[in-house]
Amino acid sequence: MATKHEKTNQSTSRSVNETAIIRNLSLVSVIGNTVLSGFKMFAGIVGNSGAMISDAIHSFSDVLTTLIAWIGVKVSKRDADSSHPYGHERLERVASLILGLVLMVTGIGVGKVGVENILLGNYDTLTIPSAIALVAAVVSIIGKEAMYWYTRYYAKLINSSAFLADAWHHRSDAFSSIGSLIGIGGAMLGVPILDSVASVVICLFIMKVAYDISKDAFVKMLDTSCGEDYEKALKKYVSEQEGVISVDMLHSRMFGNKVYIDLEISVDGNQSLQDAHEVAERVHKDVEQQFSDVKHIMIHVNPASSAANHC
Repeated sequence: MATKHEKTNQSTSRSVNETAIIRNLSLVSVIGNTVLSGFKMFAGIVGNSGAMISDAIHSFSDVLTTLIAWIGVKVSKRDADSSHPYGHERLERVASLILGLVLMVTGIGVGKVGVENILLGNYDTLTIPSAIALVAAVVSIIGKEAMYWYTRYYAKLINSSAFLADAWHHRSDAFSSIGSLIGIGGAMLGVPILDSVASVVICLFIMKVAYDISKDAFVKMLDTSCGEDYEKALKKYVSEQEGVISVDMLHSRMFGNKVYIDLEISVDGNQSLQDAHEVAERVHKDVEQQFSDVKHIMIHVNPASSAANHC
């Protein structure tokens, strides 16, 4: 069994690792998006591509969303204080909601331009882009997809909904660049309408991601249960612990990206208060070690009847 000193060191190590991951994710996203948006803006202007200029603006919006995610995660990691005794985890969900709204606005903007072009039918007035815009679209797709997988991997590692939302924003930008590639390629082949059609399709992809992110953040801000499967697994684990006769009640709730548990267990009613307390303390410690997303478990001890003890 780990000593108190060892547990403190492990906790400090996890904290340092999370801090480094958050810093690296933020730097990669900000630097990557700044470079990409600058290159795409240059290619859009030089290559006479309105689609690429819009794509560049979309990429630059990722810099803003990364800063929002970074602030949300940093604040959520702050220790509990007298004003926030349960911690600050929910602030990360607020950041996710903001990211979802930014994605939604971006998607509407992309779709609006495409729909207007289709309805107006001014296809002959569109300027034919040059090859540099096509190259920029390919570079953007590869770069943004790589950033998506990188951010997604580390967001799951530190269980960060805000950075997971940011990862999906990277992928939405890759979708946008795919639309740009199709539109630019179509325009170069003499079919400019493809640019507008692709924009509308991309809008639908972005809106779906925005809805999923916003819904997940909203649900986890409402003290939602962790689900039947989670509670069943936890109940089975607790009931198998030494000294526990039965689990009388178990409620779970999400608080940000952490789990809080309210638990009632029955123990031998004939044992001393000290012994019953030790059973509860052991269950408390073991659950928080076994289920890493559990931040706190409140345990109430019930005395089991003599008949139940002999069953």
